[in-house]
Amino acid sequence: MGIFDKLLGKEEKKPDISSILPQEIFQAGILELKDIIAPSALKISPKELNLGEKIVRSFFVISYPRFLSESWFSPIINMDKVFDVSIHIHPVETSKVLRQFQKKVAEVQSQIHTREEKGLVRDPMLDVAYQDLENLRDQLQQAQEKLFDVGLYITIYADSDSELDKVESEIKSILEAKLVYVKPALFQQEQGYKSTLPLGEDQLNVHSKLNSSPLSSLFPFTSFDLTDNKGILYGINRHNSSLVIFDRFSLENYNSIMFAKSGAGKSYATKLEILRTLMFDTDVIVIDPEREYEYMAEATGGRYFKISLNSEHHINPFDLPMPAPDESGANVLRSNIINLVGLFRLMMGGLTPEEDAIIDRAITETYALKDITADSNFASVEPPLMSDFELVLSGLEGGESLAQRLTKYTKGTWAGFINKPTNVDINRKFVVFSLRDMEDELKPIAMYIVTHYIWNAVRKELKKRLLVIDEAWWMMKSEDTASFLMGLVKRGRKYYLGVATVTQDVGDFLKSPYGLPIITNSSIQILLKQSPTTIDSLQTTFNLTDEEKYLLLESDVGEGIFFAGLKHVAIKNIASYTEDQIITSDPSQVLAQKRARQEAKGDQGAPQQK
Repeated sequence: MGIFDKLLGKEEKKPDISSILPQEIFQAGILELKDIIAPSALKISPKELNLGEKIVRSFFVISYPRFLSESWFSPIINMDKVFDVSIHIHPVETSKVLRQFQKKVAEVQSQIHTREEKGLVRDPMLDVAYQDLENLRDQLQQAQEKLFDVGLYITIYADSDSELDKVESEIKSILEAKLVYVKPALFQQEQGYKSTLPLGEDQLNVHSKLNSSPLSSLFPFTSFDLTDNKGILYGINRHNSSLVIFDRFSLENYNSIMFAKSGAGKSYATKLEILRTLMFDTDVIVIDPEREYEYMAEATGGRYFKISLNSEHHINPFDLPMPAPDESGANVLRSNIINLVGLFRLMMGGLTPEEDAIIDRAITETYALKDITADSNFASVEPPLMSDFELVLSGLEGGESLAQRLTKYTKGTWAGFINKPTNVDINRKFVVFSLRDMEDELKPIAMYIVTHYIWNAVRKELKKRLLVIDEAWWMMKSEDTASFLMGLVKRGRKYYLGVATVTQDVGDFLKSPYGLPIITNSSIQILLKQSPTTIDSLQTTFNLTDEEKYLLLESDVGEGIFFAGLKHVAIKNIASYTEDQIITSDPSQVLAQKRARQEAKGDQGAPQQK
């Protein structure tokens, strides 16, 4: 008899071998599907089964608490172990139950009266039992509840006895903490194993009576799944090894925010998302403060702009975008003037209310100097430069000192940065603005100018876009840059723009009055490995449990928690070999890639010998 047949309890008669022809013997030896999937050997012992190389042990639940909370079985379902769970539900006829209840209620009532007649102190357990019985009887009579015989069986698998004992101990500790008690199916391991096979057979018949409400806490199998019908692969669900697939453009807004300590893999995870997003007809723009995206832009056919004091790439902050179909030229001009006032406030280290008014007036007159008004066609006008603004400002009463403070941006060391016409074109699927070579003092200004330029381009043409702002804490240093970032996050959805904010300096980000609103306006939130100094503020901000807090502290590189809407799971980022070669930030790998590219160029340039 085959092992599979023995497990299913099937019996077969042994044929008389002498009566079988050799051809029939050969045909009888042909493999069937059940022979292929059956284990190589089976040994049944009182406490466990040996299925080939695996050791199997089955359990049944014998006791439940008075109340079962919702999702109490979730920790078991989401254990990262190999096990089977089977729930056998047998409806009980209500009329039969009510007759039994009547007898039981009478017994409990009699015990209560007997104790009262003897003058004994009342027994709270009897009182509670009487109330529960009466309440359940009322609900059964009114058809609000039904009663069931429920058998809950668990079968675990392991490679050794010690591993099996460890898994058993873990399951028991989780369930006993919830006052749910299990026992091994001693001398019934075969029946227990068959009861958890997908055959629908309850051979253990160890039942507990549960009414509808507590029974519903077992269904559905509550599992930490975060998989959408479409989208990109963000990583592996660490709870149950399922895939975390999501489309940010299917949420109420398209924004995300990522927090991680230095070296926790935030840039790696961001580049992985970008690479996969590019395959779904989405334009991606990156503000890169550390020159980490250069090779990725080269590998994907994108554009890479170096923004620095001596760079050949320039952006004129006085550029005006074309008005959208539902916008007027007056609104566009007014909005640009307000943004320019914020820029000059940043460039000059703050402005008094009087200076603010002078700057506002000077900007308006600078545009007028170039015959640019609300009625102008912005596509055909030549925008002014910073030197034009300085000329107008110096001619205004009270503007001389402001013009003097502006000199370093027009004639001094920093003149090459913003006092030239724009020569940047972002008409590509993937565009990177690198700010690594920009002085730290100018980085917030540069990020403000670049994001403003990107925002004008976004408003010009409606397309699905993702804007990635790496090391966003630079923008949170100033109220004007933080306010502008907040405006991008809030208004981006209208223009089909998702803003991905990535930062490692959690403290500076949350100290800003705009930090929390940016978080709340981001439908996707990703927390990777954190340092002990910032974990408490993150726990408060994201309402993390203590288990989630310790998970973030103990995570490896590329591991953390992924929030999407109201759901969140523990996640691990994974990449294919080809993806890893494109997006890696590991210095040793980057150096090896540079050497390989240099050698390849050298081979191509060397003369070929015949």
